[in-house]
Amino acid sequence: MIKNFVEELKWRGMLAQIMPGTEELLQKEMVTAYLGTDPTADSLHIGHLCGIMMLRHLQRCGHKPIILVGGATGMIGDPSGKSQERNLLNDETLRHNQECIKQQVAKFLDFDSKEPNAAEMVNNYDWMKNFTFLDFAREVGKHITVNYMMAKESVQQRLNGTARDGLSFTEFTYQLLQGYDFLYLYQHKGCKLQLGGNDQWGNMTTGTELIRRTLGNEVETFALTCPLITKADGKKFGKTESGNIWLDAKRTTPYKFYQFWLNVSDDDAARYIKIFTSLEKEVIDDLIEEHQQDPGRRVLQKRLAEEVTVLVHSREALDMAIEASNILFGKSTKDSLLKLDEQTFLDIFEGVPQYEVSRDRIGQPAVELFTQDAPVFASKGEMRKLVQGGGVSLNKEKLNAFDREITADDLIDGKYLLLQRGKKNYYLITVR
Repeated sequence: MIKNFVEELKWRGMLAQIMPGTEELLQKEMVTAYLGTDPTADSLHIGHLCGIMMLRHLQRCGHKPIILVGGATGMIGDPSGKSQERNLLNDETLRHNQECIKQQVAKFLDFDSKEPNAAEMVNNYDWMKNFTFLDFAREVGKHITVNYMMAKESVQQRLNGTARDGLSFTEFTYQLLQGYDFLYLYQHKGCKLQLGGNDQWGNMTTGTELIRRTLGNEVETFALTCPLITKADGKKFGKTESGNIWLDAKRTTPYKFYQFWLNVSDDDAARYIKIFTSLEKEVIDDLIEEHQQDPGRRVLQKRLAEEVTVLVHSREALDMAIEASNILFGKSTKDSLLKLDEQTFLDIFEGVPQYEVSRDRIGQPAVELFTQDAPVFASKGEMRKLVQGGGVSLNKEKLNAFDREITADDLIDGKYLLLQRGKKNYYLITVR
């Protein structure tokens, strides 16, 4: 049985606003719907995931998803929710970014299906690049009044001084460009529905209005938004101290990605598992109940982290992330350390005390190195006592003699030493 898309979004907490008639249309026929994404980077981040999951559910409910990469609009910048104009990109960078984004989205959507609802990716640069300003003014601009455009909340916020720099003409026209995308996709792909984040509602309704005024009142198109995802404390979702959590493993390692989900609060885990996984309602309800009986086991967070990491990366990446987590908190060996790539190794020990040692100091006894150059121990006597008691490890192996020579063979990746004092105290020494 094919599910009802709107009902699916509702129970998952993924529905913010919906135009009247949308649900009826979705129940009547296979609907082609699109969602726009910004190609200003060669990777999406988890802030994009709610929109991508909407497209995933749409396709699973038997409808056809189109993901639109805003090559043309990415050259301009959208005022919605932004307080500054963004950098403009060249064609080569846009194409590269588009290809990278498609590879990421292909893990969520089926582009290769032989069914009529196979996913498609389009780039609005392809139909905007030869559209002259005069043609645009005549064919698009005449249909929408300035009064209509000025009334939009995103425009009002920029004009009323919440942004330092006001609103450029370029950005003011953004809603017309986005509206034209909808018109173009309606005419060329039969697209009747636009999906997006709730901050896009103004731009999306401009699109339905432009279609109505251009093609006539009898042509009906629709818009549906998902809420902007926040954390339980009201802060923006997906940002950390060090910036965005990216889907690209080179920008955010699978270990760090996994840890992000593992460390969300109980309240957030209960919301996020509905939004960011495809698990069925019964499975999620059981997990929430199990979690409530013993929150300390973090059942919800573990399952959430597992599902999203496998979806975005792979089962192998998940296994590696779990193994990497065990390095810090469980029993692991030097072999586990050597398996890690450098970035994951640094991510794991990001918060531990760190020292730098000159390469010419390698070759001296441990007791000299770890009391003088990297003073992990207050004195040689303290270190001797701890080593004799079996309380010191080097690279996850017990240090058996406090005066053993530290050589280049001990270095991980040719430049790191990991010293452990007791069970939980780690120290990272970088040799330069």
